[in-house]
Amino acid sequence: MQLQLKMGRVDGFSSQQNRDDLKFTWTDVTERITKPSTSIDRSVYKDAEEDTPPSTSGDDNGHEFKENKYKEMIFGEDALKIPPSESYCLSRPIRRGHFNVSNNYSLHQVLEDLRTIWNWVLTEKLHINPRDRGLYSAILVLGETFDNREIKEMLSIVLNDLGFSTAVVHQEALAAAFGNGLSTACVVNIGAQVTQVVCVEDGVALPHTALALPYGGDDISRCLLWVQRRHRTWPNFQTDPVSKPIDLLMLNKIKESYSQIKTGSIDAVALVHSYDNERSGGHQKTKLSALNVPPMGLLYPRVLVPEEYPPPPRSWFQDYDDMLEDTWQTSDGLYPSGNGGFGMWDSYPVFSTRLKKFENIGLVEAIISSVLSTGRVDLQRKLFCSIQLVGGAASTAGLAQVLEQRVRTKISANQSIEKVEVLQSRTYPLFVPWKGGVILGVLDIGRDAWIHREDWIKNGVHIGSGRKYKDSYFLQAQVMCYYNI
Repeated sequence: MQLQLKMGRVDGFSSQQNRDDLKFTWTDVTERITKPSTSIDRSVYKDAEEDTPPSTSGDDNGHEFKENKYKEMIFGEDALKIPPSESYCLSRPIRRGHFNVSNNYSLHQVLEDLRTIWNWVLTEKLHINPRDRGLYSAILVLGETFDNREIKEMLSIVLNDLGFSTAVVHQEALAAAFGNGLSTACVVNIGAQVTQVVCVEDGVALPHTALALPYGGDDISRCLLWVQRRHRTWPNFQTDPVSKPIDLLMLNKIKESYSQIKTGSIDAVALVHSYDNERSGGHQKTKLSALNVPPMGLLYPRVLVPEEYPPPPRSWFQDYDDMLEDTWQTSDGLYPSGNGGFGMWDSYPVFSTRLKKFENIGLVEAIISSVLSTGRVDLQRKLFCSIQLVGGAASTAGLAQVLEQRVRTKISANQSIEKVEVLQSRTYPLFVPWKGGVILGVLDIGRDAWIHREDWIKNGVHIGSGRKYKDSYFLQAQVMCYYNI
């Protein structure tokens, strides 16, 4: 069957950021809706209308009127700017690289929120009509921390709920390598709450090299606040990044603008806002000190503020293991290997092993441990010469140089490693996995690796049919807004 090529608009991110720090407005939580007037409405208000001028809120015939209504849901950065006085509940479906399931946040609600966020992205940002999604395929690019059940649930959302015709899953580390035009690299992905280190060889992610570190950009931002308070440079504002999302947003922007890794004391003057009430309190220019300390937490995790965003409890996952293994006929991964199962990934090895726990070590130790675990000197030399930093915090000034120096220093002399190099990203590090996902989607054409919607709904598994789809879109699990790729 011939399918018409469909392209969605990708305009959710503007490269021209607003540089006027003084301007701040709370999110408008209301919207004006137009409602038709019913015969009952007209009869009730008929006498009153005879004595009053015609309303300008309706049409010329008076058949419509407008009223303000609270928005049912608010997404993206707008959700972080909701006034504290409004009775909205902020939901974060993903926390520390896992579904944010707890006693107060059920698995059903997590999946529903994730589906709603993705549906908003596709409709409002990409302008893809729900009834047209059967003409598209989706590339689901996931971090190495997700468990088997979490991957399966996300596939169900993409195929069952969102209505894509086919889908394929790729590792984020592999997509990051391809996004920078590399086939072999040690990928260091510094996210908001999780940092992942994975080695990729000839286009294949090596599962035994994967490490997950329980810290990221949000922890650096909280550490920034803690350091300023220790130096008594922070204004007398009730800043609380844990309970007030707008404060964390402000700290993230200050961190991105001023934090860097450099010898000596680093000071800067920044504009600090207070959001104590609905009118946004005020702002004050403040001299910030020791701005090189917070990002050093990536090398020395003990510098970071004590844990306030612990990984969600995993008890709910254990109850599902047996059923999952029966479904996929495998004991150690979502995708079966040659020793059993459906064999659909025999020529496409990804996600063969899932991470089970976090390692609380610094980036230098994590990189060395990941690379040396390959066990081959020739490969180790290649990997040490192609260390790739991606993620938001990867743009921290001075981080690449410090990593090169300290990794080189800490490698033991008997390893025969002569060179260590952190490669510059070809584009903004936050976008690299997105571009890699697109590249992998093109390379997947012709492979029997796509999971088809009909087969998933019927069997819960992929049954190869040899069909090819050229139209593919890429979703990321942590999405709160869609960025330009």
